[in-house]
This record gives sequence, structure tokens and C-alpha cells, in this order.
Amino acid sequence: MFFIKFWFVVLTQINDTTNLSIHRAGCKVIEPFLKLLLYFDGWLNACVAIERAFHVYKGVKFNKQTSRTAARWIICILPICVLFTLLHEFIYRNVFSYEISKNETEVVKTRRYVWCVTGYSRPIQNYNTTILFVHLVGPFVANLFSALFIIFGVARQRSKAQNNQSVKVHIRIQFKEHKQLIISPVILLCLSIPRLAISLLPGCVNTSEYLWLYLSAYFISFMPSILIFVIFVAPSELYMKTFKTSLKKWRRQAHQ
Repeated sequence: MFFIKFWFVVLTQINDTTNLSIHRAGCKVIEPFLKLLLYFDGWLNACVAIERAFHVYKGVKFNKQTSRTAARWIICILPICVLFTLLHEFIYRNVFSYEISKNETEVVKTRRYVWCVTGYSRPIQNYNTTILFVHLVGPFVANLFSALFIIFGVARQRSKAQNNQSVKVHIRIQFKEHKQLIISPVILLCLSIPRLAISLLPGCVNTSEYLWLYLSAYFISFMPSILIFVIFVAPSELYMKTFKTSLKKWRRQAHQ
């Protein structure tokens, strides 16, 4: 969806004769749907973290079949819930077009510019800001507290089984073993801050003066979804070991 959005903007800006209805459809559908997928991705990561913490809490009593059933329901219900929070995007988005005429060698050339804009009233703007914070901070808090619950919960269980080491030693061991559970949500939040900053800019802003700055901030906000491997797999020794094992297995199968 990100690449569809990118090429839609590029091609429609190159061809200034594109029908306004196409611009309007892209404005009202592509951008809100892209936000839906981004927020859905973040909440799915949070659900995985919560399920992982619940697994630690239940221990051997954890029911995998119940977990799978709950996951199916969440996958169906969660995007609908996120979509309901973004309904105002479909209503208040519209296109703004204007024309600029230039006199070049006694020939007047007119070029049309079309932009996708949002016109929120003060209550809707406050609601939009609140929803933005919920979708960005909510998954981060869920990931962080789940990670801390896992670290301290496993350390407490290990300290009961291994009395020769103190609880603090077990906590340090678990922090070292599960450090990726802390690192990943922090990286996700940091990469999402540029999108939050852009969304909170007041009124219309002249982006032409700092075009690459705004473009870079916009692209960076999509990095968590694009760089899943770097954020979640690379920091984890267990995941990397599993990945390398799977890669070696795939190579052996390819050479057979």
C-alpha cells in the first residue's frame, strides 16, 4: 500500500490532466487505508506481546488451541475497530486544486496543482489527535509492559527453582536474554514520532522550503512495517539462530 500511495502521487503529479475524481478517490481511500494498515500492524504486534506475557503467566496451563481461536477472532475484529476510529478521515478528506500560469517565450502555460487536504473542526481535530496518540502510544505501552512482565515473571519463577542465585541475578539474566522485547517497542515508538510531529503541525504549512525534511519524516514513519526483520528478528539471539537454521535448511533443499 505504501508503494501504491507513492506511485499514485508521483504519476498524478506528473500528469496534471488527471481527472479530479481520480485525485479525490486516492485522497479519500488510499491514505486512510494506509493508516488503517499501519495501526493494525502496531496493534497486532501488541497482541502478540500480550499473548506472550499471558503464556508466561499461565505456564504449563497455557492452552494453545484457545490462543489460536482468540487470534482468529482478534484478526477479524481488530481491523474493524481501527477502521471505526478512522471514519472521520474518509469524511473530511478532500482535494484542493489551483492553477498557475507562466509566460515562457510569449507562450502562456498553465499548470494545475492538486493536493489532498483535511479540514477538521476544532472538536474533530482534538478527536484526531487523541486517536493518533492512542494508536501510537497504546501498542508501545502494551509491548513494554508485556516485556517487563515476562522478564520479572520468568526471573521470579527461576529464582524459586534455583535457590543458589538471587532474584536480582535472575532479573539481569532475563534482561540480557529478552533485551529485544525492550529494544523493539522503543525503536517502533522513535520511528513513529516523525509521523506524530507532522500530524500535529498547526494549519497549513509551506513544505516547499523544507521539502526533503518532510518527505524523510514521512518515509521514516513507515520503516517499522517495512523493517520488521531488522526490528524484531535481528536483536534476538533466538530468532537469529532460528533464521540461520532455516536458511541453511533451505539452501540444502535448493541444492538437492
